[in-house]
Amino acid sequence: MDPINSAVETLMSGTNTLFILLGAIMVLFMHAGFAFLEVGTVRHKNQVNALVKIITDFGISTIAYFFIGYWVAYGATFFSGAAELTQNNGYDLVKFFFLLTFAAAIPAIVSGGIAERAKFNPFLIASFFIVALVYPFFEGMIWNGNFGYQAWLEATFGAAFHDFAGSIVVHAVGGWVAFAAVYLLGSRQGRFRNNKLVAFAPSNIPFLALGAWILTVGWFGFNVMSAQTIDAISGLVAVNSLMAMVGGTLVALMVGKNDPGFIHNGPLAGLVAVCAGSDIMHPIGALLTGGIAGALFVFVFTWAQNNLKSFDDVLGVWPLHGLCGLWGGLAAGIFGTTTFGGLGGVSFLAQLVGSLTGVAIATLGGFIVYGAVKQISGLRLEPEDEFQGADLAIHKIAASSMDD
Repeated sequence: MDPINSAVETLMSGTNTLFILLGAIMVLFMHAGFAFLEVGTVRHKNQVNALVKIITDFGISTIAYFFIGYWVAYGATFFSGAAELTQNNGYDLVKFFFLLTFAAAIPAIVSGGIAERAKFNPFLIASFFIVALVYPFFEGMIWNGNFGYQAWLEATFGAAFHDFAGSIVVHAVGGWVAFAAVYLLGSRQGRFRNNKLVAFAPSNIPFLALGAWILTVGWFGFNVMSAQTIDAISGLVAVNSLMAMVGGTLVALMVGKNDPGFIHNGPLAGLVAVCAGSDIMHPIGALLTGGIAGALFVFVFTWAQNNLKSFDDVLGVWPLHGLCGLWGGLAAGIFGTTTFGGLGGVSFLAQLVGSLTGVAIATLGGFIVYGAVKQISGLRLEPEDEFQGADLAIHKIAASSMDD
């Protein structure tokens, strides 16, 4: 090979590896956002548990995805020698790291919904099977063309299912898996009194806001780096993410009546929704997508809290990720078309069928996994432990000392 061409290939390989590594680091940091968002939302007696769940779930997810999940999704393993694994500057290894951070978001999403009354070890076991089997099953169908699903959609509707950065593959799947877990777990003690909702106020608004900001900043790695190679990067993805974030924030501000919890979840709702079509929408379409998502989160979260008495979704992960993710899959089929200024190449019917397929697989998988764990070991803390709080009941330490 020509030495110049060889040097150029080596440079591009190294650049692509660094590019996706930076994305993996940014999405890894988003897990700190998940942690602090939950810490700020739950009551003081459950703050330690919130922190511990996120980091241990990430560890469990890594093992599950490395040994099983990545193979289920992409048919690839890492059992060859290091000499082979380091080809192309180890790009395949770093790609695994990047996609792992997406997979690990599923139990992180679930964690917020089941907060304050869930057993610790049983949910870690459930997280293993969700990341090893349920999530990669659908991930492989969409991002690797497994089972000929994408080819069928294209032949039937004229376009494959488009989900650039995971509105459905990651967020809707996480939200609907969480739906199953929250439903099976039941409401927290004292949540309703005389058939009236008892508000459990967030314990720390600054921590809640910090978590939202960490997630928001990391999301630009989540979306932009989904290109996976430097030559495929697009400024359109970055600006669309920005506009959706702003749309979600401002609409949540208006319909949420200045509530800081809604305001800080608004940008997250917008970013969840724009993931799917962030590479093909016009920025105005992204703004509308984010705005609708912000309103959807506020209205459905409020309705669910007041009307679904056995469905106690502490952080609102089902409306935020499950429903806003579902809206994002559909929005890509609307605002991604050339009619609305997008780049085209999408079919609304393909987006509808693909989105509903993801919801169905996630919901069924969630009920199977969490239902099995419930039968074997139970999902919920004993009433006395729940009253005492997960921090002392599980971890034997409080978040702060009373002596301070």
